[in-house]
Amino acid sequence: MQKIALGIEYDGSRYCGWQKQKNGISVQDCVENALNIVTAESVSVFCAGRTDSGVHALGQVVHFETDVKYSKSAWTFGVNRYLPRSICIRWVSLMKQDFHARFSAVSRRYYYYIYNDKIRSAILFQKTWHYTKLLDVCKMSRAAQYLLGENDFSAFRSAGCQSYSRCRNLYHLRVIRIGQCVIIDIQANSFLYRMVRNIVGSLVEVGCGNRPAIWILELLKSCKRSLAGMTAPADGLYLAEVKYPDHFFLSDERM
Repeated sequence: MQKIALGIEYDGSRYCGWQKQKNGISVQDCVENALNIVTAESVSVFCAGRTDSGVHALGQVVHFETDVKYSKSAWTFGVNRYLPRSICIRWVSLMKQDFHARFSAVSRRYYYYIYNDKIRSAILFQKTWHYTKLLDVCKMSRAAQYLLGENDFSAFRSAGCQSYSRCRNLYHLRVIRIGQCVIIDIQANSFLYRMVRNIVGSLVEVGCGNRPAIWILELLKSCKRSLAGMTAPADGLYLAEVKYPDHFFLSDERM
């Protein structure tokens, strides 16, 4: 039996999230159904990050095991044939048996897109958070720097989080504007439940002038979710990249 990793891109607006649910169609349902057809087996897939309903992915990584042997191109085109157009396999890699899409990952990177304009965009509907009040990206950037490093992120953890540890190591957090879009680029070893969306909601509080930049540091130290900003909508969130140790050679597959 061989272990195979897949790089997957999807528009999450049509699904109840990555993980199987009793009510609603998940991304996992669609991927497993396609693999079942291609392999004529009952396949279970394991993902790097379980995205919520409405959250998108540019670089989700999953793995599964199978007795079937195809070329990489045959896997890619064969599985894509049975996937809806909103889900696509971008690359395939044969993996060592010690690889696990979730537990082997060393970091995860997300992008959050805010469409910052008084008038909504029809094209970007369900792809961005439409926020009408002008955001000061410079203030948001200053506030973001307080979150870098290893910290207790309890203030940005939503109820229902099952993680034992509340500490995470935030490697990178950048806020930029391109035209009417404000983009938040965030990378950490891993994230607490809805941590990215809660950070974005609090940064927007700073950007719109409701709070000073230093408030983010005070919030972080308080460890109180009740003091933080709103949870940003799922629409603007994208799982962009998952990184693994070099010995898995996955970086070569994405080039």
